[in-house]
Amino acid sequence: MYSTRCSRCLGVFMVPVAIVSTLANLLLLFPGMHYHYLLEDHVTSQAKWCTGIWISGFVMLFRVLNLCVAGLAAAICFIVSNTGLVNGPLCLHNGTEGLKWDTPLKKTKIDYLFEPERWASACDEPQGVVMWNIVLFLTIMAASGLQVTISAVQILNIVLDLQSCNI
Repeated sequence: MYSTRCSRCLGVFMVPVAIVSTLANLLLLFPGMHYHYLLEDHVTSQAKWCTGIWISGFVMLFRVLNLCVAGLAAAICFIVSNTGLVNGPLCLHNGTEGLKWDTPLKKTKIDYLFEPERWASACDEPQGVVMWNIVLFLTIMAASGLQVTISAVQILNIVLDLQSCNI
């Protein structure tokens, strides 16, 4: 029966093995470090299938890559939601040119978030859209902030596991 420590150490060894496999497959594509063999189709089909790259390489590294991509995606989501919150909603409002669809709160300072008495008069249609935007964008920001934090903790856990593996 494997212990947790042994299991972690085996997982740690998967990373360098995946890197070696990827590099070996890349070298198979360029015999003698010359690219013309590949261009002239003088490389075996098994080497061209690149299983050392996409199966033994990337798939094994997918956990770390997935966490990095997930963290980046959540950070982008947070930034976009923050921009949506700062700009305010797109709504029908009475401007200097009459009724028009625009983002009237975008032209003001972010102070509108702290002045709820302005929310009802900012937009004629849809009703309550300012509160709607604030609540939903803040919800998305909270969720994506939590996702960034969880991804960072998981990546940190992997790094610490790599450092603490003593064999």
